[in-house]
Amino acid sequence: MRERQRERNGNGEARRAGDRVVGPTKLPGSTTDTFLGSNHQDTMTTRSLASSPTRRPSAVGLVTALLLIAAAQICSGAYYGKLIGKLSELHHGVSGEVYAVDARTLFIKDFTYDGEGPAAFFYAGSSKSPGNNGFRVRDERGTTNLLKRYRKKDITLTLPDGKTLNNIKWFSVWCDEFSVNFGDVKIPRGFDYPKPQKLKTLSGIHGVSSEPVVVVDAQTLLIPSFSYDGEAPDAKFWVGTGPTPSSQGIRVPDENGKEQPLRRYDRKTIVLTLPGDLTVHQLGHFGVWCEAFAVDFGHVQLPHSLNVPPSLRMLGVSPQSKLNCEVLEDTLAFEVRWAVAGDSIVVQLVAKLDAGQYMSFGLSADTERSVMVGGDPTVAWVDKQTLQGYAIDYFLDAKSQCSGRRGSCPDSRIQDNTDSVRLLNAAMVNGYSIVTYQRPLKASDELDLPILTNRSQAIIWAIGPLNERQEVSFHSHYLKTDRFIEFGRPPAWNCPMPDQESPDNFKQTASNTQLVTRRPQRVPATPAPASTNDAWEIPPIQCYEPDDGVFYAQMGPTGGKHGYPAITGHVGWGISWYINGLLIPVINVVRGRRYSFVTEGGLDPDIPARYHPFYITDDPIGGYYHKTAEEKAKVKIFAGVRRQRGKVIPTGVGRLCNWVPDENQPPADDFASFGAYQRTLTLECDVGEPGIVEWTPDENTPDTVYYQCFTHRYLGWKINVLDSCDTSEPSPAASEKREMYAEPEQDRQDLEYDASIAVPSKITSDRH
Repeated sequence: MRERQRERNGNGEARRAGDRVVGPTKLPGSTTDTFLGSNHQDTMTTRSLASSPTRRPSAVGLVTALLLIAAAQICSGAYYGKLIGKLSELHHGVSGEVYAVDARTLFIKDFTYDGEGPAAFFYAGSSKSPGNNGFRVRDERGTTNLLKRYRKKDITLTLPDGKTLNNIKWFSVWCDEFSVNFGDVKIPRGFDYPKPQKLKTLSGIHGVSSEPVVVVDAQTLLIPSFSYDGEAPDAKFWVGTGPTPSSQGIRVPDENGKEQPLRRYDRKTIVLTLPGDLTVHQLGHFGVWCEAFAVDFGHVQLPHSLNVPPSLRMLGVSPQSKLNCEVLEDTLAFEVRWAVAGDSIVVQLVAKLDAGQYMSFGLSADTERSVMVGGDPTVAWVDKQTLQGYAIDYFLDAKSQCSGRRGSCPDSRIQDNTDSVRLLNAAMVNGYSIVTYQRPLKASDELDLPILTNRSQAIIWAIGPLNERQEVSFHSHYLKTDRFIEFGRPPAWNCPMPDQESPDNFKQTASNTQLVTRRPQRVPATPAPASTNDAWEIPPIQCYEPDDGVFYAQMGPTGGKHGYPAITGHVGWGISWYINGLLIPVINVVRGRRYSFVTEGGLDPDIPARYHPFYITDDPIGGYYHKTAEEKAKVKIFAGVRRQRGKVIPTGVGRLCNWVPDENQPPADDFASFGAYQRTLTLECDVGEPGIVEWTPDENTPDTVYYQCFTHRYLGWKINVLDSCDTSEPSPAASEKREMYAEPEQDRQDLEYDASIAVPSKITSDRH
């Protein structure tokens, strides 16, 4: 049955109810510091970057892009992965503990070797015991040189392509020349090495949703297809101990390293890095939290003892040690950064560009000379107005602008479906344009050239203006000599180091597990003041009404820019209290008189977005549940709670009733008055019974108190407490049914008032 709590009077009024480089950066198992997610439209302000061209923006985003491609036990407080065992101490002082980081990565804690062996190498194999039939494993620098002397050094090694812990039975320090095992560790059959773990999906209010969240490593979360409507004023990514979010949690910087309120996301895959040395092993949940209003927009629980890889930072490995970088043009800070990932390559271009300029990088048609004509570059730029990024696959038919299908043209202008470049991310960082893209190693069509990983090849690059069609014009800066890059070389960072904190600063200690309680203290978030212009006039509830002193407290929309924010001067987050059908009216009460509040704000604490216990307090903010002990000590509660064993338990709970706008009507901002907007609302109630809060203000009650939500901030408004009431105004009897409405302001006459009234409403199915 659908009936509106909008009974009309005879006039149809709603009633008031209520960059040669010698030299694969293969993706070493799990690469785990962030680089940048997919394209975004915000200027990054993550770290302080010097204006000098020798100080470059961080490559942190490239690693994240690799995560997006690659990612489809705690020991004495430090986590290095899963312990395989200790190296047997056979010869030349070999010792150390070997951990599995992931399927292809080993970490050796306190590795020791005297360096005196004639031809020692790291070896692994699938035979029953170490032997010459194994294969060499590159050292921590990516070389297969003879092992030098080590003394209690922590090192990270990566198995060759095609080799994982699934198909080896031993790891050894092996002497090639004399076929001697200096020390080894056996890999147990069926060894469960750390790997990324899938959790549940995010689902909540404000359009928060995602595919299953992936814990990539102990400090990295991958959120595929993340959506959020961007409408709330202070939403943040959030983690904390325990199964559910609270105000005592910790902010997680977004995919660009910022802690600003989240913007709108539409099915974007993002990678987040936990702050500092925090790890998932210390946490119980991850989600989206509205900090200023203490609202859970959706979260997932983080199981204890997740068998996931440690992050590179936890192993003392910098992201740059796993990536390549070359300077192409120093005066413009033009760099190319890359890493080979399977059968594709992820490339990041960074440069100081003027507005309307592009940067391009790619392959020469002649592998032995750098020549433009016939080249296969990617042209990239960031629009400085919109911050939209672009990465376009080009073919250089001639040294001219594209005309028809001739000249320097996008592949797609020459032949359909030939753009082999996928934009992963674009950003502006302190004047630097940063574009990250992916392309296959092999040529995808006749307009592409292959990227070689077993030898060097000639490259080309240019910088110049875009024309009115947003296509390349003749370059103003370009490569004037032959230059070569070996894309498949071991990682080598030949660029200025980014201006950021070194991961080597990460030191693991037993006390790290206490980081959650040692987080920096900060002032609780408060939303910025809202404009109070053009506020709707909401008629106050006078001291003489309703006659029986019964108020119905229900939930409803904030009424757009004319409603809650304009009335209170505080930004609303989407819902607020409705009292007797009115949006946060001022209530006038008299000391000594008993009042009853029929509370219909929800009763299931497991669904925070549908749980709004009603209470009366001297606190203009509300949200008592999420306050610190110090904050709680400063406020008083007059009704709506009981104290049990030192805890404050809300009692103003009951079924949820919501005033729901008609989707076929204009948005709230379009209505000149609340009366007109009110008529578009329908009261929908869950099955169940309301709660009752009874309150008698007395001489100790302040002149102004507030009705609020126990679990969320900024949902209620004022109650004026009077010593007496002028009862000369006519007051209808409690049992008398009369029309009660808020009229459009331009037509407003005296309002008629009514006592509390029971009215039909739409009863929804029980969704608890």
